[in-house]
Amino acid sequence: MRSAWVHVVGAEDATAVRTLVDAVAAAGLSLLPQGAAPGRPGLVAFDKVTPDLCELLREQSRAGLDRVLALALRGDALVGEEAWALLHAGAADVLTWDRSPMIARQIAARLERWAIIDEILRSNLVEKNLIGKSRAWTAALRRIVEIAQFTDGPVLIEGESGTGKELAAQLIHALDPRPQKKELVVVDCTTIVPELSGSEFFGHEKGAYTGAVGLRDGAFAIADGGTLFLDETGELPLPLQAQLLRVVQEKTYKRVGGNTWHKTQFRLVCATNRDVLGEVEQGAFRRDLYYRIANARCRLPPLRERADDVLLLARHFMECLRPGEEPPMLDEQVRAYLRNRPYPGNVRDLRQLVTRIFYRHVGPGPITVGDVPDDEWPNPGGAGDWREGHFEEAVRGALSRGAGLKDIGRAAEDIAVRLAVDDEDGNLQRAAARLGVTDRALQMRRAVRRQLD
Repeated sequence: MRSAWVHVVGAEDATAVRTLVDAVAAAGLSLLPQGAAPGRPGLVAFDKVTPDLCELLREQSRAGLDRVLALALRGDALVGEEAWALLHAGAADVLTWDRSPMIARQIAARLERWAIIDEILRSNLVEKNLIGKSRAWTAALRRIVEIAQFTDGPVLIEGESGTGKELAAQLIHALDPRPQKKELVVVDCTTIVPELSGSEFFGHEKGAYTGAVGLRDGAFAIADGGTLFLDETGELPLPLQAQLLRVVQEKTYKRVGGNTWHKTQFRLVCATNRDVLGEVEQGAFRRDLYYRIANARCRLPPLRERADDVLLLARHFMECLRPGEEPPMLDEQVRAYLRNRPYPGNVRDLRQLVTRIFYRHVGPGPITVGDVPDDEWPNPGGAGDWREGHFEEAVRGALSRGAGLKDIGRAAEDIAVRLAVDDEDGNLQRAAARLGVTDRALQMRRAVRRQLD
């Protein structure tokens, strides 16, 4: 029997808690009242929504990094939009316990699925290929794993260039549970010549056009029984979009120059760095095709949204450059430089930079600033200002929504405290040191903030 932790808040009815534990056990899941275990899903049961409960959910879920199911032990515990507040606090789902076997099965099923997904995330298949532990990256990987493992429909992967869309497609194919599935077929839509696009996708019969000296299978035939990955689908011209829609709907096609309909059965995975839904509104992408290929959607975050992964990725790239060797350490100035540098090309950009630095480094000891190519040096006194870029954009957005100076300052402080505490795994002493305040000041600030909430 699989187990999960349970934390009970404010519930005075011990019988209700015991009934809950027994019912969930009957559904195949053992609840252990031992508090949160990092990396494992669990359950927080409560009798009313309070600021302390929201703070507990933030801590137990590590602001959503770990899966926590919030369970109301009374039917009147959730009022108005409080369920949404619990989700924002870090809960992965919110249910109400009515002592029925069905709710017990729902609880067990959710915790079971989350545990399966997180086990896959810890596997070599994921950890050795899709590097990162940040919240944004973990959330994206969980979405990909769930789509791959528990669905069989078309998938649309969205993200900027260099975010790892092809790696995500490979993971979806690898985790697809279809028995005896065939290969992953990759078609880069940016390289398709319009005059030959029909042959690329549909294949052609011998003599179909000048130069067609023999029969040729296209991507639809080759992908039969496997997965077809269309990279940069947004580049497809409208006439080809119409033809693709028919194949996706009917699962049949004809070769160019042929009259025979052929059946094909493949899982379709599309990727794009464009705002396809925006292009639908502008008439540049077919609406009916969009809703066919976006049966499930996953957005891969750009590197600027997963800055915590930069150093993990840098180490991984160095390990790949010299397999079997321990990569050199990075001195603190290089670490800070890599964390703060912008990456317009995302992970691909970081990999190129790390490669250039790595091959300049000689001798024992850590990589130092002298190993950074001179065309990559930041401007003295001007680069790396944390107030530029996205921070400025966030403040501008807050102002445009009517937020005042006090609200913006309080929000910035709240975010800084939460990030510092999360980064230090709840250790207030280390978090206070990072924030430049005393332990006591941090504890008092958190207590006052809970009262204000």
